[in-house]
Amino acid sequence: MADRAALEELVRLQGAHVRGLKEQKASAEQIEEEVTKLLKLKAQLGQDEGKQKFVLKTPKGTRDYSPRQMAVREKVFDVIIRCFKRHGAEVIDTPVFELKETLTGKYGEDSKLIYDLKDQGGELLSLRYDLTVPFARYLAMNKLTNIKRYHIAKVYRRDNPAMTRGRYREFYQCDFDIAGQFDPMVPDAECLKIMCEILSSLQIGNFLVKVNDRRILDGMFAVCGVPDSKFRTICSSVDKLDKVSWEEVKNEMVGEKGLAPEVADRIGDYVQQHGGVSLVEQLLQDPKLSQNKQAVEGLGDLKLLFEYLILFGIDDKISFDLSLARGLDYYTGVIYEAVLLQMPTQAGEEPLGVGSIAAGGRYDGLVGMFDPKGRKVPCVGLSIGVERIFSIVEQRLEASEEKVRTTETQVLVASAQKKLLEERLKLVSELWDAGIKAELLYKKNPKLLNQLQYCEEAGIPLVAIIGEQELKDGVIKLRSVASREEVDVRREDLVEEIRRRTNQPLSTC
Repeated sequence: MADRAALEELVRLQGAHVRGLKEQKASAEQIEEEVTKLLKLKAQLGQDEGKQKFVLKTPKGTRDYSPRQMAVREKVFDVIIRCFKRHGAEVIDTPVFELKETLTGKYGEDSKLIYDLKDQGGELLSLRYDLTVPFARYLAMNKLTNIKRYHIAKVYRRDNPAMTRGRYREFYQCDFDIAGQFDPMVPDAECLKIMCEILSSLQIGNFLVKVNDRRILDGMFAVCGVPDSKFRTICSSVDKLDKVSWEEVKNEMVGEKGLAPEVADRIGDYVQQHGGVSLVEQLLQDPKLSQNKQAVEGLGDLKLLFEYLILFGIDDKISFDLSLARGLDYYTGVIYEAVLLQMPTQAGEEPLGVGSIAAGGRYDGLVGMFDPKGRKVPCVGLSIGVERIFSIVEQRLEASEEKVRTTETQVLVASAQKKLLEERLKLVSELWDAGIKAELLYKKNPKLLNQLQYCEEAGIPLVAIIGEQELKDGVIKLRSVASREEVDVRREDLVEEIRRRTNQPLSTC
């Protein structure tokens, strides 16, 4: 008992310590570490009592999804997958973890967010950070030089989550990529078209796709006087301009990263510009940029890209934005990011970006990093930020109190009298075998009112009612839940009538 008393005292002291840290607003990592110690102590207490106590919570940065939330997610996925397939993509899958060396050195400053796993079976492993690097490894490993693929799967980032804004440690990515040697900007334009198609179909609000090119950025850094060794770290700072002011970005460049103030000012003159093809033309005439080979190549491709975007009818959704930097190390050419726009509160104001919901770009060198002979496979792709989209759709549904169906049941098999369970089982089996989505209540003698009420709550549109008279006449009473109209249907015609009323195609599952 003395040992148990000592353990209880340790739990009390550790609990007080955690509360103190929270009051002092200590770092999330420190609080999480001390909470873990507290939970271990509490677990020991539970074991002493002869039963283990569980902390009923999901790990930080993860969540459960209710049937209602899953119904919303499935609809969003359906829109995305139909678009990917419409554009001729095949689907692949890769392991949820990769060799650590596969992921190392591909994500710039974000590499610190990779989840490393403990050594298992002699291999150092990490959870995948995105779907792009595993795709490049897949291409190199299988010696593929040409594929159009999509991949929808979970990825993992050891980030500080902001779950109310759709930011998690475990989340889905929906990727579409075109790999192969093709004429310039044709695949890139299709990727932007796909992005616009999906975001328009989801009806989540007005959006803008920002476009830039890593070669323009690198050329800009060069003519502004940024040392080669600082290109990537300065790129990472510029990428924050969608979240913080230019002054804050400049302070980070100068104060934390040691860039000369006059160099930062020259960068500021460029990165605060945005527009359309006219800005591309203007920069091609820029006295400094026009002397940089990389920048001229990037601007030339961007000019061609805008020609294709006009043909696709989406140029009004695209903005050439010199502040777009995309911090990932593997991008080599065109980069893009879609943001939702917050409508202006007053006439004359510009719409504000309220968050990235899709992104992508060209990465021609990534496959070559994995190929033993360094053979390059040009690639371009996009990723839809579905978690943020789910959050937006869920919030909208909550606000509208719109009813969401969580099942696809077309008909409930019901009975009007007692002792008809066997007949209900026979009929529901016939419907299942015919590919009809059907249910019945798991009671021997349910009341008809309860069965009808279940249909209204679950949104089931039809009820097939069996009664003694119906059995004698060889018919089923088919009731519309919404209109309450009832018709007698010959049993052999029931499947066809249900299909007709629910617009289901004749083919079965």
